[in-house]
Amino acid sequence: MLKQSLHYKLLQKLSPQQIQLMKLIQLPTQAFEQKIKQEIEENPALESGKESDVDSDLQNEYDDAGTETIETEVNIDEYLSDDETPSYKLQSNNYSADDDEKSIPYASGTSFNQFLKNQLNTFRLNDQERQIAEFLVGSIDGSGYIRRSLDDIVDDLAFSANIYTDVKEVRRMLEHVQKLDPAGVGAQNLEECLLIQLNRKSEKPERVLAISILEKSFEHFAKKHYKKLIKKFDITEDELKGAIKEIEKLNPKPGGSYASNTKIVEQVVPDFSIKIIEDKLELTLNSRNAPELHISNEYNNMLKGYAASKEKSKSQKDAILFIKQKLDGAKWFIDAIKQRQQTLLVTMNTIMHMQEEYFLSGDERKLKPMILKDIADKINMDISTVSRVANSKYVDTPYGTKLIKDFFSESMMTDQGEEVSTREIKKILQTVIAEENKKKPLTDEKLATILKEKGYLIARRTVAKYREQLHIPVARLRKEI
Repeated sequence: MLKQSLHYKLLQKLSPQQIQLMKLIQLPTQAFEQKIKQEIEENPALESGKESDVDSDLQNEYDDAGTETIETEVNIDEYLSDDETPSYKLQSNNYSADDDEKSIPYASGTSFNQFLKNQLNTFRLNDQERQIAEFLVGSIDGSGYIRRSLDDIVDDLAFSANIYTDVKEVRRMLEHVQKLDPAGVGAQNLEECLLIQLNRKSEKPERVLAISILEKSFEHFAKKHYKKLIKKFDITEDELKGAIKEIEKLNPKPGGSYASNTKIVEQVVPDFSIKIIEDKLELTLNSRNAPELHISNEYNNMLKGYAASKEKSKSQKDAILFIKQKLDGAKWFIDAIKQRQQTLLVTMNTIMHMQEEYFLSGDERKLKPMILKDIADKINMDISTVSRVANSKYVDTPYGTKLIKDFFSESMMTDQGEEVSTREIKKILQTVIAEENKKKPLTDEKLATILKEKGYLIARRTVAKYREQLHIPVARLRKEI
């Protein structure tokens, strides 16, 4: 049985200008410029460059009488819709962050896999052997490894390529693939990768020893159990140093040597600039973030012609609605850009003053604890707005170009009850590890003790967390002969 009923509910909806603003704020400078270019192409009512004199009476006539005349004949909601967004904006602005365009331009040149496939032409292979070899090449990742077992590859060949073979033949083709350049490519693990590279080099006592160590005691080598290696191979410390030096010359990621040549280089364009003038900080917004946009005079003239005509045909009315729609979109966009500039400046100015000691000295230990909420409360904006500014914007400082989010850090109390930034603790931890005796590197427990002696009361597990964030290995892996 059908039943009708009324329900009341409160909804919080974003206006088109708020949607525009949020999307624009999160864009870095280069993407922002592309967005402006795209908007100008899509909306002919929007023009770049300095604005020429506009008939103010005409603008008032459009805003007042002109709008009133049109709205008496046409429901404006029809082109604003329930989404509160003009129809021509739907494809560009009314989508979530998950729908953001992720595509990037590809670097020119031959891909890594194609580079390897081209080398297969140097071998004499029948059709099936070539197909297996090309399938193996296609299974190589960006680091140069084949991470899957040969049994899985045999199954995939049967299901996807209709090639029925066995592990023995696949292994034979893998040996061909492992002869390709760069040396070490096609290995299934690090040990195999290093051995392939060593076996390609001419024989030397150090290399022969290095091969034996990798083949017979790779686990001891990986864990840096140097005393066990010296005892097992009956060698001196200097001989072991020579073998390790040969291994250190090898490339653990052979694919990276080729991929880096075709890697897309992204140029960072700072959104802000901070300079020190007479011991005071001066903040400026990159001029590329402040474009000169204005409403097209030609569209204003169209409105003027419509207002002057005595008889208004249906086609004229349809045209004037289109013009009004484009003018609304242009005004929204210009206003959103102005709000973007203001939001960026207000946010960065607050960050600059909170971290004034750092910007004046360049010493990372002077960075104060600061979280997004601290800035949001000071500028009376939402935390998400501050996050959009911090996550994708860069600032040019006297000490280099920095990502704004790097100035944020949590706080920790010292034994004196003073609040310090975790960045300061990480910097001290990094310095202590850099100055340690590499023959007897400090354990996380000893590092925690040293930090406590310096007044930083942190646990061993916290030291381990900070060490991992700094990409510093455990003490055992930092050990040197």
